Amino acid sequence: MKNSIADFRSDTVTKPSKGMLNAMQKAPTGDDVLGDDPTVKYLESMASEIFGMEAGLFCPSGTMTNQIAINVHCNPGEELICSPLSHIYNYEGGGVAFNSGVQIRTAGDKYGRISADEVESLIQPEIDVHAAQTSLIVVENTSNKGGGTCLGLPLLREISNISKKYGINYHLDGARLFNAMVRDNETPKQYDFFDSISICLSKGLGAPIGSLLLSNKDFIEQGRRVRKRLGGGMRQSGYLAAAGIYALKNNINRLDEDHLLAQKIDDLLKELDYIAEIKPVQSNIILFRVIKSVNPSDLFNHLQKNGVYIILMDKEWMRIVTHLDISEKHFQMLSKSLYSFSSKI
Repeated sequence: MKNSIADFRSDTVTKPSKGMLNAMQKAPTGDDVLGDDPTVKYLESMASEIFGMEAGLFCPSGTMTNQIAINVHCNPGEELICSPLSHIYNYEGGGVAFNSGVQIRTAGDKYGRISADEVESLIQPEIDVHAAQTSLIVVENTSNKGGGTCLGLPLLREISNISKKYGINYHLDGARLFNAMVRDNETPKQYDFFDSISICLSKGLGAPIGSLLLSNKDFIEQGRRVRKRLGGGMRQSGYLAAAGIYALKNNINRLDEDHLLAQKIDDLLKELDYIAEIKPVQSNIILFRVIKSVNPSDLFNHLQKNGVYIILMDKEWMRIVTHLDISEKHFQMLSKSLYSFSSKI
């Protein structure tokens, strides 16, 4: 793509900075499948220590870390509980069913939040042989399809109490967890009540690839076997791990900048008569829809013709995501294009 494009499609579109590229180039490597890559080992140890977990597993994507977690936590024919907006339910290619033979029960609001009471109401009674056994609860923080909603530790701890009460495992899809922690002034170790956590390095943190699955040592050893089965074993992956190390050391605190820009875009959208609704903006994602008399595809195409790229989430909702490669110039391109669309209605 040309430099004149303002790419708001996702925080996954970022390019490695010079500092990150330099760290990647200098990284010592080995064969990680054989357990010989020192940079991968350092990243896994570093991340698990940050979160107060025993071990970590470096994988190509957040979809893979989620799928590994589900596969280790659940047996075929069992059931998990999540929000209907969850990434594992909407955007992982049916992997829950295909990879693990697990079905899903959903509850929650339009922002990706699910309450402890809702979770408890969905847990299947163990004595009922007609029902699939509930073996896992999954939450996503922040909620992508919810509009970047930060779930908050009080809610997450309430659900944790339910998981412990019934002896059900508890997994966190933390693809954008650092956005939530920065926004809510939280620390990684405050999330140590989860049985497993997936964190993504290639979204707001700016690495080109990679996610980590964090848990206890036995769980991660089982996960390593599942990763191999899924084709996720990488050889000299220390070059990629080095980017993740750089991201964790340098790109967390700056997430506030993305959040402030998202608020600025929220204010901009509120000034436009053709915008019908904006989901509350809490982090770096802005979800909005237009009034019924406007075709979302018309706005989408207008923006693209002006070099501004966003995403159509479905037939109604549109998404803008801020990230470290967005500058004031890109914001101005977005602002100009949104205002100019008014004359076309």
